Amino acid sequence: MHGSKTAVGPGPAISPTKVRETAPGLVSLYKSAGVSLEKHGLNGRRAAVYLVLDYSGSMRDYYKDGTVQALADRVLGLSAHLDDGRVPVVFFSTGIDGFGEAGLSDHHGIIDKIVANLGHMGRTNYHVAMDAVIDHYLDSGSTEPALVVFQTDGGPTSKLAAERYLCKAAKLPLFWQFVGFGDSRSSQFDFLRKLDELAVPAKRVVDNAGYFHAGLDPRKVPDAELYDRLVAEFPYWLAAAEEQGIVR
Repeated sequence: MHGSKTAVGPGPAISPTKVRETAPGLVSLYKSAGVSLEKHGLNGRRAAVYLVLDYSGSMRDYYKDGTVQALADRVLGLSAHLDDGRVPVVFFSTGIDGFGEAGLSDHHGIIDKIVANLGHMGRTNYHVAMDAVIDHYLDSGSTEPALVVFQTDGGPTSKLAAERYLCKAAKLPLFWQFVGFGDSRSSQFDFLRKLDELAVPAKRVVDNAGYFHAGLDPRKVPDAELYDRLVAEFPYWLAAAEEQGIVR
């Protein structure tokens, strides 16, 4: 995985022309992402963008039908504004199943290509993925904050470890945007709602997580709505993290 080194500028990190040349299939996503970022006061903001993907057994159909690839494409559209259009991807289940990178020039079918080399789909341990992202971010030497899009279709095997990692990570310039796939009425997602609402400052120094549910068929969520949900809480975290000296 790579490190983010993009400097703050007045507009998107990657120009519309470059996106059109390198990833014509992502142009509409790039435009939608830009509208949402501007709406939320994030125009010209720079941030490293990560994608964490649940590779547990219950996710099999979402990989097969292209739903996971569709999310990766949408996150790339966002990264082209905030970062360098290359997104480190972490696949997790019981442990870390693999790492990859999605980029503008090779986005088409990238998820299938990476998954073809991964092993058995296991259970669901959020904390191993969080640990991998933290390590990568610290090793990258990035001076920008990070937006981590963390997708899952259920609660973690170890809830205690997930909560502990989230609270410890609150001291770092990382914002965790959890995205739920599946039946919104399932009790599997109760824990994610709890994580989203952990007390500040009793449990964590700032509110460093957001959560939204993308439903049984996340591809049906309109691009504009998805981007709004992905970035809506990010500016509030940025303000709180800057106040605490976590983001400079």
